[in-house]
Amino acid sequence: MRDLGRNVTLALLLALGGAAQAATADQKPAVVASDAVLSRELDTFIARGMKDWQIPGLSIVVVNGRGVVYEKGFGLREIGKPGKVDAHTMFGMMSTTKAMTALALAMLVDEGKLAWDDPLVKHLPGLRLPNAYLTEHATVRDALRHTSGVQDADFLWAREDMSTREVIRRLEYVQATAALRSDFVYNNVIYQVAGQVIEAVSGQRWQDFITTRIMQPLGMSESAATMTAMLAAAPANVSVPHAEIDGAVRAIADSSVDTVPAAGAAWSNAHDAGKWLAFLLADGKAGGKQLVSEAGFKELFTPQVAIQREQFGYPTTALTNSHFTSYGLGWFLQDYRGQFVAMHTGSTNGRTAIVGLLPDAKVGVYVFGNLDHAEFRHALMWKVLDMYSGAPARDWNGEALALYGGLKKEKRAKQEAEEAKRIAGTKPSHPLGDYVGTYRHQAWGDVSVTLEGEGLVLRMGSSPEMVGRLEQWHYDTFRARLGTGLGGWDKFVFGMASDGSIASLQYEDASFTRVAPAAGH
Repeated sequence: MRDLGRNVTLALLLALGGAAQAATADQKPAVVASDAVLSRELDTFIARGMKDWQIPGLSIVVVNGRGVVYEKGFGLREIGKPGKVDAHTMFGMMSTTKAMTALALAMLVDEGKLAWDDPLVKHLPGLRLPNAYLTEHATVRDALRHTSGVQDADFLWAREDMSTREVIRRLEYVQATAALRSDFVYNNVIYQVAGQVIEAVSGQRWQDFITTRIMQPLGMSESAATMTAMLAAAPANVSVPHAEIDGAVRAIADSSVDTVPAAGAAWSNAHDAGKWLAFLLADGKAGGKQLVSEAGFKELFTPQVAIQREQFGYPTTALTNSHFTSYGLGWFLQDYRGQFVAMHTGSTNGRTAIVGLLPDAKVGVYVFGNLDHAEFRHALMWKVLDMYSGAPARDWNGEALALYGGLKKEKRAKQEAEEAKRIAGTKPSHPLGDYVGTYRHQAWGDVSVTLEGEGLVLRMGSSPEMVGRLEQWHYDTFRARLGTGLGGWDKFVFGMASDGSIASLQYEDASFTRVAPAAGH
């Protein structure tokens, strides 16, 4: 079995060192002329980008070795309403929260309460993963660097009808798509398992530990570890998520990540995010106090697993020409123009976030937005990092528009090709009432199909984003746009038993068995 953790680190650092040597031979680190110049240039860049990407609202903070040098909000909290975004407007941190989870565990390693390479089951004896080997050998490090091999299990928490404990219990039945430490397999639920380790060894819930040991010492008084805590504080200045639906940008309902908080539940704003950036750029110090050991802090930013370009998840690697792409503990890592970059995005329906660091230049940027997958966030992050990395002027907004515009065209072409496969003139094999019932999967739970009006409605859990009206595609294949339809069309295929009755429902690679037909069917 390949161990992509320890074996790649030296090679990656050597590659970065070579890149840095070549790059610095004819470059000097950039010196932004003044904060006023930075402000004018970013003001113009952001105004253009928000217009091009149709983003209702955005906030940003830039920090360097001197402190906060740029902190602003732009646009509206909700389209069509007067409330404006400022530096104190609340946004979800989403997956950028993972860095806090990893930091919390580094603190506990310092205290001798666990080790990075402890098996998860040592601290969570009831944990069961897809097979005995994974259960016995997957470590805290594996959870934080996404090398457990367990497939993405977001479906479980996205349903919003399962507790954290139930979501983790079902990992036993989720497929392992790679051998332990053989590949990078991003998994939010496994990150929550790491969050459960924090609770097991510290005696505090993840959200309480993050609040008392990280947010409060950093002075992040406006931030919250979960959506529940944020809403309990009843702030008036909260952004509203938006998405482009049928060609128009509209406000949509919020999605909660509180079931797996360690993976992405925290909330903050540009003002507080600046304090988090300052802490990171100070190598783990806040108020002159070292909150985590230098060794523990360094481990977070050490390449832990090599990631192939196509797995890195960010199309912008085509623009940065990086020599390596990797994951640390809660951070994506790469090189850019000879400098080491740590970054991460966060996304839920209608919201985006991105954080980027140039540790050697002591520069960090955090961006929050309230439009679904508005990838201007990448352009803005790289624009800021360019201003401090000796790079010549570059139209990051134009390049990102072209890149993601091309990807949208490819997606549309695939959709059109799929549409062409539809067989016209077919009918379902049974009356619609015969499809009504409950369908069950050992890992993914129950799916209900009901007859409402003239058609079938499918529900997966209690989330409004997991409900859709089924329309026949062809034969016994139906399709639905779930929730607001951001994910496009999903297909559902009904199957028959040997007696001809409807017995199963296929969704992607999962087969749900009918367990409770409706009365009279």
